[in-house]
Amino acid sequence: MGRKVILMKFKLLKTDSGCGARRGRLETAHGVIETPMFMPVGTQGSVKSVSPDELEALDTRIILGNTYHLYLRPGAERIERFGGLHRFIHWDRAILTDSGGYQVFSLAPMRKIEEQGVHFQSHIDGSRHFIRPEDAVRIQQQLGSDIAMCFDECTPYPISRDYAEASAERTVRWAQRCKAAHQRTDQALFGIVQGGVFPELRRRCLEQLQAIGFDGYAVGSLAVGEPKAEMLRVLNQLVPAMPAAAPRYLMGVGTPEDLVAGVAAGIDLFDCVMPTRNARNGMLFTAAGHLQIKNRCHADDPRPIEEGCTCYTCARFSRGYLRHLFMARELLAYRLNTLHNLHYYLNLMGDIRAALDQDQFADWTREFHARRGSGDGGEQGAAS
Repeated sequence: MGRKVILMKFKLLKTDSGCGARRGRLETAHGVIETPMFMPVGTQGSVKSVSPDELEALDTRIILGNTYHLYLRPGAERIERFGGLHRFIHWDRAILTDSGGYQVFSLAPMRKIEEQGVHFQSHIDGSRHFIRPEDAVRIQQQLGSDIAMCFDECTPYPISRDYAEASAERTVRWAQRCKAAHQRTDQALFGIVQGGVFPELRRRCLEQLQAIGFDGYAVGSLAVGEPKAEMLRVLNQLVPAMPAAAPRYLMGVGTPEDLVAGVAAGIDLFDCVMPTRNARNGMLFTAAGHLQIKNRCHADDPRPIEEGCTCYTCARFSRGYLRHLFMARELLAYRLNTLHNLHYYLNLMGDIRAALDQDQFADWTREFHARRGSGDGGEQGAAS
């Protein structure tokens, strides 16, 4: 699996004439990523319930790994001894690792933020840890991901302007330390724009990160409880100011509608647990909306999840069988549901790229919303 060491390269192929939507190409040491692109989340070195071969069959070009979880278990040193995360999980395509900041702030039951870093207690065994920005970079370099993220503070919603400002300023100082600590030439480093729902704080943070200089820029701390209108307002005011020559990444977002809105704003990369987590809870995505496979209306339904869908699940299995598996808590249910949802998300992004290539993004977007509003996956009025 050895590859020639190359620096990440991003080429902006075109920008839609009617909005900020972009068509691009991201070259990494582990393959080319056509953008806009969705990244399935492989928190602990695995996209839950599916194998690397199945991800490749879905034409997944990049997955996300979580630094916090991999640091706690099995440990970055152990993964490094295996030759890095790609070899450890047998994945020869690109990997982005988040810095662990979100999990430290959302999962750790006890944490204390200070200028040097964050004290936290493991959610696994209660052990105590201290992570500095330099540590987050070192761990990601040991993992050997293609794209690493700066250590940042993910702030909740709501939050005061004063705290959002102080947090964004600390995030910039941490980003400077991350940049100074980063050594791998085969690994890109992205800065993360913070500032809550305050556009002027976001713009200031972005300007300061640009002055430091990163390979790409991410938007953090959205989809953390704020109204959808607030999220879109922040995106539409911030993203046009982001460097056109660098990839733009919206972290942790979101629904199919969110992805379309993010693309329209000018975002290139997305990740979210929604397709995989919802699959394990029985929610399946279709062009007309979503369906809950546990609903009784599917018990005798011979149709696939979605007519015309070419995924492994829809090509072989009926809603009736999938409901049976889910209600019986068979492990196969989670795998089949996940394969369908990931196929939906990745195909959605492929359709967006095709529409951008053909200068038809506006028409495609209208048709997308019309289809999504046409029903609820065939469940209108169905008993649950």
